[in-house]
Amino acid sequence: MDRKGTAQNPFIMDEPKDNGDKMDEACGVIGAYDLEGHNVASDIYYGLFALQHRGQESCGIAVSKTDGPKGKVVSYKDMGLVNEVFNPEVLGRLEGDIGIGHVRYSTAGASSRENAQPLVLNYVKGTLALAHNGNLINAAELRRELEYTGAIFQTTIDSEVIAYHVARERLRSKTVEEAVLRAVKKIKGAYSLVVMSPRKLIGARDPFGFKPLCIGKRGHVYILASETCALETLGAEYVRDVRPGEIVTISPENGLRSDTTLCPPKEKEARCVFEYIYFARPDSHFDGVSVYNSRINAGRFLAQDSPVEADLVVGVPESGNAAALGYSMESGIPYGIAFMKNSYVGRTFIKPKQSYRADGVRVKLNVIKEAVSGKRIIMIDDSIVRGTTSGKIVSMLKKAGAAQVHVRISSPPFLWPCYFGTDIPEREQLIAYNNSLEEIRDILGADSLGYLKAERLEEMVDGLSICKGCFTGKYPLEPPEEDIRGDYFDREG
Repeated sequence: MDRKGTAQNPFIMDEPKDNGDKMDEACGVIGAYDLEGHNVASDIYYGLFALQHRGQESCGIAVSKTDGPKGKVVSYKDMGLVNEVFNPEVLGRLEGDIGIGHVRYSTAGASSRENAQPLVLNYVKGTLALAHNGNLINAAELRRELEYTGAIFQTTIDSEVIAYHVARERLRSKTVEEAVLRAVKKIKGAYSLVVMSPRKLIGARDPFGFKPLCIGKRGHVYILASETCALETLGAEYVRDVRPGEIVTISPENGLRSDTTLCPPKEKEARCVFEYIYFARPDSHFDGVSVYNSRINAGRFLAQDSPVEADLVVGVPESGNAAALGYSMESGIPYGIAFMKNSYVGRTFIKPKQSYRADGVRVKLNVIKEAVSGKRIIMIDDSIVRGTTSGKIVSMLKKAGAAQVHVRISSPPFLWPCYFGTDIPEREQLIAYNNSLEEIRDILGADSLGYLKAERLEEMVDGLSICKGCFTGKYPLEPPEEDIRGDYFDREG
């Protein structure tokens, strides 16, 4: 594959990203509008803190004064965590009563400042700022069409394709929300958007509802956010989730207004089930269902379907903990803590020289020997991709004195890639595609292995319609004939 990019696939990047054996987080978006005219940069900043788990590569904030010069947007974005990028001096310059923010994780390709969000466009109608969580499957096609009509792209992300289409549609639309509606009719795939115009804050969610987006309110401040945990951090009241396919518009004249033109029947919805299994914070709710309860349910189902005699149930931090508790509650086997996680290690860290023989797993996790020595351990984790990380953790437990290690996974085996924003590679790299259950157990060095059954997933999320394509190969919309992601397709997770 040509890694330098081609006209056929302008999203191919120079270097692949090594994500190890674990999936990485989705992006997070937030928007705030204070109808009384007070600054919202601090609200967006603390909201991004609450969403930091969704993206740890870059972040940004864009704000505007609705009573100031029309279309003037002040923005700041850079590589790094929220507390690394922003300080009191930077926040002090971000004055505005309307604004949006973004934390980014790119599922593949370049991680660079120019690809950080929000995106700010200056065009004939003024300015437009946009932040996006998701992945489009027709982004390359739409980008080529724009390029042939003179568009010049500054980034390699599909989010810029959306922004260009909104800007172009605005030229023949009466309102910016109409332009958003016209634009999203052209795109295919997963998206939760927050869009800022000079006088309006807009949120949009794809008709399948792949990615979460919710509405909150605190006094005269309206908030749009990827997760409810951000609303609670800001002391805002949860109003409701944006419906799959819905476009909501917030303005001083009309408050909160809704367009449900693209909303599908309930049975056509297809939320990403990994929001419940892994991505979202356990204290969040997604379309009325508790993420924490979903993980407890997954653990209970594992205990029912894959029982084993043991002395202690432990979770691999963080997303394995609630499922481990559920397994313990159902089985009666005590729940314990076996791992100490280094909370100060983010997605990336400076790797020591090879002579130190250190690896990322041991830097991030350490086993508490006294908790596991001489015991039969049930280790609960959220997923296995390639198997390398899980194998190292099993080895660490046994070196710490565990008599047995029984691995239980709170999701089914990955057998297919994801095209909608979850970082699952091509099938040949998936351990479950190439190996039987017993072969995987041997590779991990575990005494037994069990996965959550795919038929349990709807029950796990209280009957919501979900996407299970990465487990079954049956997607809610037709995937591209060619896997244009490769290892280098730069998309917004």
